Formats: sequence, structure tokens, C-alpha cells
Amino acid sequence: MTASATSAAANTGTTPVRDGFGFDTAALSRWMAAHVAGFRGPMSVRQFKGGQSNPTYQLITPGKTYVLRRKPPGQLAKGAHAVDREARVLGALGAAGFPVAQVRGLCTDDSIIGSWFYVMDMVEGRIFWNATFPEVSAPDRPRYFQAMNETLAQLHMADPAAIGLGDFGPGGNYAARQISRWTKSYLADAEAGRDPGMDWLIEWLPQAVPDSDETSVVHGDFRCDNLIFHPTAPRVIAVLDWELSTLGNPLCDFTYHAMMYRMPPDIVAGLGGIDPTPLNIPGEADHVAQYCALTGRAGIPDYPAYIAFNFFRMAAIFHGIKGRVIRGSAASAHSMDRVKQFPKLVELAVQAAKECL
Repeated sequence: MTASATSAAANTGTTPVRDGFGFDTAALSRWMAAHVAGFRGPMSVRQFKGGQSNPTYQLITPGKTYVLRRKPPGQLAKGAHAVDREARVLGALGAAGFPVAQVRGLCTDDSIIGSWFYVMDMVEGRIFWNATFPEVSAPDRPRYFQAMNETLAQLHMADPAAIGLGDFGPGGNYAARQISRWTKSYLADAEAGRDPGMDWLIEWLPQAVPDSDETSVVHGDFRCDNLIFHPTAPRVIAVLDWELSTLGNPLCDFTYHAMMYRMPPDIVAGLGGIDPTPLNIPGEADHVAQYCALTGRAGIPDYPAYIAFNFFRMAAIFHGIKGRVIRGSAASAHSMDRVKQFPKLVELAVQAAKECL
């Protein structure tokens, strides 16, 4: 079985609710009946295999299927797992015509299922866990890469204030804020240990990554396996997993997406080590140029520094997963695999940084 097939098997579909992640389904049904228009039971609950941070559940009723996202159990870092922010950005973007699932309700009462949660529609379509898009014919693959670029460009070109998200984040100095945030997260999780490469990056990044007051809504985790595509067409019909969204520098957000060209496919969906030409996949430079054309840019100066920043950021996230595994509160059944991949992410961040030296 290939690494991508393994990833798909680990993330695709649902399982019975795992030990430690259950809740009072009768209480949820009562809440749904009171707050979700058109809800009719009985309701059964299963847990999605994927989802590293916020546990995600499938709610099945005779007439409709919903998705529930909740905060995880256990001790949580301040400001983390903000499902209310997810619900807010989904609602605002959906009203503006951006492809997201429709939110049906938000609950900030811990007494219902033990934590805050929100409920949204389940969107049926295709998720590609392999960045080579093997299920798509070679002539069609460029259209899927274009669809990703067009969707991200649509997000970045939207005026946050005009869609009701003008106060969704501080906006300016995004890179500096992110480096500071993930540095603090990394340093605070003493149980997960330290890494010399991370320590070096913490010193190097603040001076190396260009900052900008250019501000848009940023997704924070935009990659092919967080997108639902139309069942047959090269079109994104829903963008998933908005936990890391805020206002920030769109170039940081795009270069996170473009990091797929250097990302080993056994970590997350990536093209690292794969020659895109025989697959009829646009190369890294062409993909960057297409995004720049869509957003009216001449190019992305200091591109490798942005890539180093994004690998560092993902490494810090995986470091946090390592801490949750140690404390027994990791949301995903394959979190241990993420822990093993942390050193490679640090190495890739350092390699990109060295392109700037």
C-alpha cells in the first residue's frame, strides 16, 4: 500500500465513536430539535477518522446528514480549538458566495455534550488525499490545480470588512505574529521536548520572513485534502477545516499551499520527490505564477523564506500533537504517525531557510 493510500485509509470515512470522545447523544438530539431548523430524529453518531485537533462527527438522521465539530476533551491551550471562530468564518464566507458548508447552529453551552460545538451540513463530493490526483485523467489534472488556485485567490481577494470579518483578526504583521504564536506553543509544551533545528529557526525566522500590512482572510491549512471537489467536475464545492483561519498576509497562506511541492506524501498530501511533468501536473513555478496572475502580482519575493516559515509552523503544530499524544488527548487515531514525522518537517524548514543564506 502506498503512503497516500495509507493516508486515505487512515482519514477517509467514519468509525464508531472512539473511547474518550463520546457524549450524551440524547442531549444533542434535544439541542438539535430546538436549534436546527428541519431536524428530525432519530439520530445516530459516528466519528470521522480524520481531524487532528477538533474531533469531528457524522450525525445521521432519516432525512439528512450533518457534521459536528467540537473542542477536544482534556486541558486546552488558551485560545485554541475555537469552534466559535470556525462557525463564524464559515457563516460569513458562505453568505458571500465562497464554497463552504452551511452552518446550522453553534452551541457555547458546555452542559450539552461537554464542550462547545457547531453543526453544519455534510457536503458530498470528492476529497483527494494524494496530491498527484491519481483518480483524475492526466489531461484534466491542470484544471484541478487551477481550481485550487482560483479558490484560494477568491478567498484572498475578498474584502474582510465587506463580508463581516473586518475584526476577525489583527491583520498586520501576520508573519511576525504567527512566528511568535508557534514559538510560544513549541516552548510551552515541555513534555514534547526540544529540537535543535526548531531552536535555530526560532532565532532566524523573525529577521528573514518579510512582513506586510496586506490583509485578507487566510485559511491557514489550504491543501487538496481539506477541499471537497464536485463529484465529476474540476471545481471546489467546499473548503474544510477553518480552525487556523484569521486575518493575515495572503502570501503566507498561499505559500503554505504551495509547500505541497516540497512536502513528502507520507506526511500530508504532497509532491515532494515526485516529478510533476510526466503526470501533467503544473510545476511549482507555474503554479506560483498562476496564483500571482489571479491576484494581480508580479511575483513573490523571498519565496523560500515563506516556505521555511510554513514548514516551521507545521512542525510546531505536529509538536503540539506530540504533546497531546503524551497527555492522552490526541483527537485522531493516527496521531502517533504525526509525531514520527515531526523531525522531517524541521529538516525541510531548515533546507528552505538555507536557500536564503
